Amino acid sequence: MPQARYISLNGTLVPFADAKVHILAPGMKYGAGVFEGIRGYWNSRREEVFLFRLPEHLHRLQFSMEVMRLAHDLTDERVAAAVLEVVRANEFREDIHIRPMVWVDGTGDMLASGPVGWAVAAVARPQAKSVTEGLHCAVSSWRRINDSAMPPRVKANGNYINSRLAGQQAVLDGYDSVLMLTQQGHIAESHGACFFMIRNGRPVTPAVTSSILESITRATLIDLLAELTGQQTEERDIDRTEVYDAEEAFLCGSGHEIEPILSVDRHKVGAGLVGELTRRLQRRYFDLVRGETNEHADWLTPVYSGR
Repeated sequence: MPQARYISLNGTLVPFADAKVHILAPGMKYGAGVFEGIRGYWNSRREEVFLFRLPEHLHRLQFSMEVMRLAHDLTDERVAAAVLEVVRANEFREDIHIRPMVWVDGTGDMLASGPVGWAVAAVARPQAKSVTEGLHCAVSSWRRINDSAMPPRVKANGNYINSRLAGQQAVLDGYDSVLMLTQQGHIAESHGACFFMIRNGRPVTPAVTSSILESITRATLIDLLAELTGQQTEERDIDRTEVYDAEEAFLCGSGHEIEPILSVDRHKVGAGLVGELTRRLQRRYFDLVRGETNEHADWLTPVYSGR
């Protein structure tokens, strides 16, 4: 897997090794920053990298900066230009993951809102084995943060300590991944991915008020499931034991893509295999994001032909 050569730092391309932040920056000391995770997919037939739902990701980045009160002058257009520039400069011809980041720079205190630094990094990222082979999950003893403590719908750096604790515990206990519960005891999400299940033949996912990130991939799959099944996904509270009775389940996110869940707490999900609808959804999703179909073409931003 090739190493990226350049990162965009404060709007300027710099060598990968020179993209640095001072150790005393509030972004480092206090986690005072936000970010996005954007996927790019290589289509060898069309010799193109397609960025998936770039405007939606940049809109969410603006929302995150607003909630975190970052004093900035970044526009969607400026960040989008840096995203395209860094992908082209690295001449990627493979699947990639792109991370725009904004943080409080300088050496200020905990309440500082500026100056603001920003960067866009892109790295090659092949598909994980879990997408095809599935995951065994545990329900975590770590509860998901809620909106009265830290805003889960914001992609703030500090929020991911919560996810890190839960994910590490699951792996140390012999699982592949984790499901976190809300403070009320309902299913929220995994460590960095949203949750869906198929129960009684119907797609179900936690509501946006269930301490989840308002995932762009989640919104995409709600649309695709309606197209595949003719049914609207139920968005509601999900009890832990409902998952034990599901026919299928999966995690989703820009980084995670669509990862089938084979078991939860050692209870098989369905037959303990990747479900038929999950496979159909994966095929539909990857055809779309790779530009193999003209459907939902407005979700794709071409990198090289779009100059």
